Amino acid sequence: MDQNHSDKPVGAPAGAQNADAGAPTGGAVPERRNSARRKLAAVTRLLRGEPLETVAREVNVTVARLSEWRDRALVAAETAMKERERDSRDEEVLRLKAKLGEVTMANELLEQKIAALEGGRPLGRWRSRR
Repeated sequence: MDQNHSDKPVGAPAGAQNADAGAPTGGAVPERRNSARRKLAAVTRLLRGEPLETVAREVNVTVARLSEWRDRALVAAETAMKERERDSRDEEVLRLKAKLGEVTMANELLEQKIAALEGGRPLGRWRSRR
């Protein structure tokens, strides 16, 4: 037989032994990690109405995995919609909270200093009786 002849299809990559390698056929296929961008693209296709099985086959993931991605994306979208937009009042609230913290800390330090200066005695004893 000719040594240049192989069973792989014409145009297959140099290392490919099977044109269907990686297709979800139920066999033991090594699973590759999918980027967030790739997952979002697949979920977007689902949300636009493409059939679940078709997208799963083309993306090379199981239907269950693709359904999980869709469910997680919808939960994240719902959470994002619950957040309210920041406005100028939020900045003012943050500034006032910081100021309140500073004043509270100064007050506590002054109380400690007064207690140390009094030495356990009330201030009334130090007053003159004129």
